[in-house]
Amino acid sequence: MNKAPHEKELAITDKFTQKLRDLSYEATNQCVQCGYCLPACPTYESMGKESQSPRGRINLVKMAAEGKIDLQKDLVEPIDLCLGCRACEVACPVNVPYGQIYEAAKEVITEHQKHEHHKKQKNKPKIQTKVVDFTLTSLFPHRNRLRTLGNLTWLYQKTKINKVVQKTKMINKVSEPMGQFEKILPELEAPIKRYKYGQKFPALGETKAVIAFFPGCIMDAIMSKINRLTIELLQVIGCEVIIPKNQKCCGALHSHQGMKDGAVKLAKANIEAFEASGADYYVNNAGGCGAMLSEYNHLFGQEPEWKKRSEAFVGKSKDITEILVKFGPLPFKKEWNGIITYQDSCHLRNVQGVFQEPRELLRSIPGASFMEMEGSDRCCASGGIYNLMNFDESMKILDEKMYKAGKTNAKTIVTTNPGCLLQMKLGVERSGTGDDVDAKHIVEILAEACLIK
Repeated sequence: MNKAPHEKELAITDKFTQKLRDLSYEATNQCVQCGYCLPACPTYESMGKESQSPRGRINLVKMAAEGKIDLQKDLVEPIDLCLGCRACEVACPVNVPYGQIYEAAKEVITEHQKHEHHKKQKNKPKIQTKVVDFTLTSLFPHRNRLRTLGNLTWLYQKTKINKVVQKTKMINKVSEPMGQFEKILPELEAPIKRYKYGQKFPALGETKAVIAFFPGCIMDAIMSKINRLTIELLQVIGCEVIIPKNQKCCGALHSHQGMKDGAVKLAKANIEAFEASGADYYVNNAGGCGAMLSEYNHLFGQEPEWKKRSEAFVGKSKDITEILVKFGPLPFKKEWNGIITYQDSCHLRNVQGVFQEPRELLRSIPGASFMEMEGSDRCCASGGIYNLMNFDESMKILDEKMYKAGKTNAKTIVTTNPGCLLQMKLGVERSGTGDDVDAKHIVEILAEACLIK
């Protein structure tokens, strides 16, 4: 009997299908299709399609690796619409490595798209693709360029040009999502207050540990005040803080966009820089960056020396909340007035397994009432640059998140990742509660309670 067109197997005649098979096929076969992951998936909840669920995506990757479906036509959209929150990994009863499958698919899709572009010069990449490529290759790996951008943003705010731009909606005419996020950018701190790479900060009192701090890219460029407060919190609990001079971007965005070679290059530079610090712990305050740092060992399967060095690096990588709990308590000096709720960073909770420490710290603030938000462990739909690339889908999930945050009556929504923080600020703006509710990074609220400004 002749097979229907959709049932025909495509021959594995190209290197991309073979590479997808090499990278992911064994992992996809671990999935038993039980569906336990479905309720944990925010895109399955918002879109209601099997193809937008972890089980559906795994099956599609498996079929693509077998040559049964077309890599570009059938796989690109389901993979692009995945938030990469990895809540499915926590729900999975047989420990399917979804992150490995997802990143393998992204890597092969990206390589295939570049190949097609070079083969057919008439098919020029979309402007959106060009912007992403430029950002990841010419901006994020260069911290001085990012700092310059941050300093220009401070000047832009200081001279009130931002008010004119917002009033005329100039940015919205170029990109509606960019216009939305421009409005909720935090007020930047003056460049003169920036810490320097290579700088050391002594512990206040007895030195309990030496910390090498990872400032990140977005945090360093536009949230350097939170980084400065992080350093000062570490000092008051007895930690000496070093900012390794030659560190780079963590490579998370490169990895999530299928640029594995770029991620590997950045990881090697960071491992060398942090090894040279001689620190006891390598600390970050961004869940997304922290997840990447904590999985550097996954990048070096074919390089034994780097595999060993990356495993030692991973062993020392910690989130700021883990260190504050370990070497605390913090010297609180102010009573907090009002209800606080907490939105987990997916990559902090699902990848690093850190969710108790932030709650423990928030509950320890004198006077604060902590109220758990329904679904606080579910993604806010920030997802790196997901909210810029897939704005409408992201906002559906965010609006539901704000509804649940409102049910707590909290005046302060706390999170632990720059992307989540901007997303929460946008959610507050969209919900019309900006006069009563604020979104803060956990470091901000802890520093304020310690009267560190």
